[in-house]
Amino acid sequence: MTEPDAHILVVDDDERIRGLLQKFLVRNGFLVTTARDAAHARRILSGLDFDMLVLDVMMPGEDGVSLTRAIRETRQTPIMLLTARGETEDRIKGFEAGADDYLPKPFEPKELLLRINAILRRVPDTRAADSAPKLLTLGPIRYDIERAEMWKGEEPVRLTATESHLMRIFAARPGEALSRTQLVEELGRDKGQAQERAVDVQITRLRRKIEPDPKQPRYLQTVRGAGYMLAPE
Repeated sequence: MTEPDAHILVVDDDERIRGLLQKFLVRNGFLVTTARDAAHARRILSGLDFDMLVLDVMMPGEDGVSLTRAIRETRQTPIMLLTARGETEDRIKGFEAGADDYLPKPFEPKELLLRINAILRRVPDTRAADSAPKLLTLGPIRYDIERAEMWKGEEPVRLTATESHLMRIFAARPGEALSRTQLVEELGRDKGQAQERAVDVQITRLRRKIEPDPKQPRYLQTVRGAGYMLAPE
């Protein structure tokens, strides 16, 4: 999938912003559907699948963070949150809910475009070549490096775009400790303490999916003073 082929759902209660985003993204080759609030978005999502969701946080009724959390119960579609609130704690709440990125308003449309393309590039292409799989074993978990797919027995383990990107980073260097700064850089994020804290949140979420006991991680270990390390069997 190339980025301009993607179908994006934009959810914002501001009609002017909603229209501007739709026109800008369409001009850049995307298919775009819009929703005026979370309830409207839920109705659309009940009948359509999207390649990415762009959600405003501050909406009347259900906010974007709550909607993100609900979507994550059934879908792993990449999600970007837009908000006038740029405080670190608000960003952390968004990442904890399952968002892949967070862009404070006001923002330059070109930055939004760059971030959308960066997120879509992280999404594994399930139509990958049929070459022999290279597998990492993490207890009952199997991770196919080439296909970027994770399985527990015969059941697929669904990963968000950011979780999938992290697994590819760790799988490329098993047994090597990677600092939070390195992970931020390889994820294509801006440097800073807030992004490093966001990486911690994503590591916590990933551990819940691969560890028998996330509080005592065996496979995605913390290396004191060095960062995080994937330790496959």
